[in-house]
Amino acid sequence: MTFFVSLLTGLVFGLGLIVAGMVNPAKVLGFLDITGTWDPSLVFVMVGGIGVAAIGFYFAKRQQHALLGGAMDVPRTRGIDQRLVVGSLMFGVGWGIAGFCPGPAVVSVGAGSVQAMIFAAAMLLGMVIFSALNGFYRRPS
Repeated sequence: MTFFVSLLTGLVFGLGLIVAGMVNPAKVLGFLDITGTWDPSLVFVMVGGIGVAAIGFYFAKRQQHALLGGAMDVPRTRGIDQRLVVGSLMFGVGWGIAGFCPGPAVVSVGAGSVQAMIFAAAMLLGMVIFSALNGFYRRPS
């Protein structure tokens, strides 16, 4: 059951990214180009995503177990530290250079996009470098 729900959730998420145009780097770069020919349409995608996530987190933080019985693992930290700021900046710069973020990149890799494959390889390399330099991710207690 968990596999089926995960597969269905991933397909719906991927379809939403395709419909929103987030798998098109030109559209994403047009959104990021606020001094040129700015395309504000992705604001609606982001606001919608934030709204759905807020509702999900509202209910999830009150649960002990996930709907399918797994452990509920909701982030508890709220602090803004150097790691968060540097990581966010790196994420944003990578998004701005490539026109992809991880979700749309995975969808585009599945569609056979060479540009997305290069991005995904670079992203995976960054994860390996992070793990090597910083040790495996440890949650703050």
